[in-house]
Amino acid sequence: MARSRQPVLPLTPLKNSSPPGVVIRCLMPTLTPEEYSGTRLANHKLALAITPYFFNLIDPADENCPIRRQVIPRVEETHTASWEMADPCGEDSHSPVPGLVHRYPDRVLFLVTDRCAAYCRYCTRSRLVSNASGYDFHPEFDRQIEYIRRHRGIRDVLLSGGDPLLFSDEKLAYLLRRLREIPHLEFLRIGTRIPLFLPQRITPELCAMLKNYHPLFVSIHSNHPRELTTEVRAALGRLADAGIPLGNQSVLLRDVNDNEIVMKAHVQKLLLCRVKPYYLYQCDLISGSAHLRASVRRGLEIMEKLRGHTTGYAVPAYVIDAPGGGGKVPVSPEYVLSRNADRVVIRNYEGRIFEYPEAADGTPLLPAPKEIGEPELV
Repeated sequence: MARSRQPVLPLTPLKNSSPPGVVIRCLMPTLTPEEYSGTRLANHKLALAITPYFFNLIDPADENCPIRRQVIPRVEETHTASWEMADPCGEDSHSPVPGLVHRYPDRVLFLVTDRCAAYCRYCTRSRLVSNASGYDFHPEFDRQIEYIRRHRGIRDVLLSGGDPLLFSDEKLAYLLRRLREIPHLEFLRIGTRIPLFLPQRITPELCAMLKNYHPLFVSIHSNHPRELTTEVRAALGRLADAGIPLGNQSVLLRDVNDNEIVMKAHVQKLLLCRVKPYYLYQCDLISGSAHLRASVRRGLEIMEKLRGHTTGYAVPAYVIDAPGGGGKVPVSPEYVLSRNADRVVIRNYEGRIFEYPEAADGTPLLPAPKEIGEPELV
């Protein structure tokens, strides 16, 4: 596990009154012309912010540095293709109250803030986060919680934003406590990139607080093995030691991780950090992201190189968020070659062909129960 370079960048230059682009250009004079123009225009679409810790992972001598491509703006962000959208996942059309997205029957997305520790240039919520485009997001916790309370079919709440771990321990505990008071909620999730952007935030005190609200899951967002430093591994270990199951959601990005060697190293390194690779997302059709989008064809080729070539625990589900609000659609290489009433023809990861005899009659002998009556856990 590689150790990150010791942070040498003080926090204040990224928070002072100078325009962020000016600060970045002073700190990294090796910006390319495309990056230089991007920093000048960044705040028209999505704010420019990078934590000192993550900034120090950038290789200033490599314009194709995978860390750099994720957080340094480029002028290509101002180019919008006809098929790109401000809200590619259709979240606003599935929002019954401000800050709540109810797309799936039994779970909701609970947006808590529009702020992040740093801003990913491919962010699917760039219309909202940082308020650079004037979205003027204001969550209404009372209305969000009341909606969940009234809809008893909701069993799962994902806190996201923005990044919930920017909240103080006390404010986050207040929100988790109110949600835990709703009897029909079975478990809670937090989506965060703080362990990667600011691992120092994952304190023993934070972990002790989170431990009070199990079952609680945390989904992190890492895209490249270079992000998984010894500091990050220690932070993730603290969360895991608090009994929190950890999953990772990656985005397939051109010249960042659209390579089977990089992807395999990344998912295996995640397991060393006690994190299960959960999803690999096809990059959403967010406005100005074409320069970062790899093809679906490339994604399928990468998945082909993972399945069978590393442990199944390391293989994420490759999904496309259907444009306009259709939800996640899993896509995978074709392993079922043909099937009929008698047999299924399949291939394995080596390309070898096999036949599996189909059951004589797949009709259930008994009707499916309308519900399962299980005793409550005690």
